[in-house]
Amino acid sequence: MGWLSSLNPRQTDWRGKRIWIIGASSGIGRATASALHAAGAQVIVSARQQDALQEFAAQHAGAQALVLDASDRLAVQAAAQQVLALGRLDCVLYCAGYYQAMRGFALDLELGLRHMQVNYFGALYLLDALLQPLLKQGGAHISLVGSVAGYRGLPNSLAYGPSKAALIHLAETLYLDLHDRGMGVSIINPGFVQTPLTAGNDFAMPALLTPQQAAQAILKGWASGAFEIHFPKRFTLGLKFLRLLPYRAYFALVGRATR
Repeated sequence: MGWLSSLNPRQTDWRGKRIWIIGASSGIGRATASALHAAGAQVIVSARQQDALQEFAAQHAGAQALVLDASDRLAVQAAAQQVLALGRLDCVLYCAGYYQAMRGFALDLELGLRHMQVNYFGALYLLDALLQPLLKQGGAHISLVGSVAGYRGLPNSLAYGPSKAALIHLAETLYLDLHDRGMGVSIINPGFVQTPLTAGNDFAMPALLTPQQAAQAILKGWASGAFEIHFPKRFTLGLKFLRLLPYRAYFALVGRATR
């Protein structure tokens, strides 16, 4: 029955743990940082928006703000050095994200590259800066925020979906390589959440969650030792089923549902 056991160490007691959240100025990242702070964690929040970070730090005693553009490799390296200098780092959450709807008949190369720079390359820059120190330290946890849009191709997701699919693949490979070395790895695949990224959508978003609901689902997933944390289940389980379909059936169903 070992295959039924948790895939990661269960994270249930956050008191005194140092957590770095990249992409914490709004939405899921900010709500998760707030929930971790309430659970007793020592929270470091990073994003590009200095005012938002300072506001968070003012509202959460002991939280530290570190301005960072995750698409800037040298800036990520410098920020990682500052965080590691503080002492043990127990968990890092990469939540930086960029989203603009794009269709295949309106390809915008620069916009597509921007998605990869923020959503995927930023995660690689972070791993490059942190992996060896965390492996030497032992016992840390890396969590990447993907999306159900990374499961299979979807309309409006020509740029966003591939960047999130890359993150899912990255997390799967990291788990295989790092689990036996004492490192926890998880991928977080949300459905629709009320954030600045989704505010511009002009289509119905089923099972829409608040950032606070998303944060609680993430903490619950960490507490269970899950590798993939996906929510809300009433939406994500349906998409998981669609992943199993052959292309003819998948294209027909998704095409009919999104016309």
